[in-house]
Amino acid sequence: MLELPIRRYEGEVHLVAAPAEVERALADILQEGVVGFDTETRPAFRKGESYLPCLAQVATARAVYLFQLQRQDFSGAMSEILGAEGTVKAGVSLADDLRSLKKLIAFEERSMVDVGLVARRHGLKQTGVRNLAGIFLGFRIPKGTKTSNWAAARLSAQQITYAATDAWACRELLLCFRNLGLGA
Repeated sequence: MLELPIRRYEGEVHLVAAPAEVERALADILQEGVVGFDTETRPAFRKGESYLPCLAQVATARAVYLFQLQRQDFSGAMSEILGAEGTVKAGVSLADDLRSLKKLIAFEERSMVDVGLVARRHGLKQTGVRNLAGIFLGFRIPKGTKTSNWAAARLSAQQITYAATDAWACRELLLCFRNLGLGA
């Protein structure tokens, strides 16, 4: 895997904040058949310490939208996205993300596909987004800022790229699985 090229998402990234940006993001996301979905949570370093998700990332064919969940109330937008039947949300370890998000936002999820579980059903043991990207997409995703402070008021350029790359890779993996006939 180390010989594979490193790739990061290089397209448009929108930090969603103003009401007009929420509307634009929803319009793009809800017209997609497949989006990538992921969340980031501030890391906990002490026993018994845990945090709620700070960031939700949604990748479409045109852009990645970042919702800073602790900056404003995105419950309406998130419940609409996660409940949309016509838009498949692809991610890795989705059960964990959804369980944590439900502590913050009330929603009923529909049309969710965990690409890690799809890979596991086809005999793969390493089913994280980084391993799957190497195996199926032919590139490495750097880990970099995974344990950074996702609750920060201003995300760094590295955090934005990291978050966007994870959501984008999940979307690309599901599209690849479908092309390969892996029943996703």
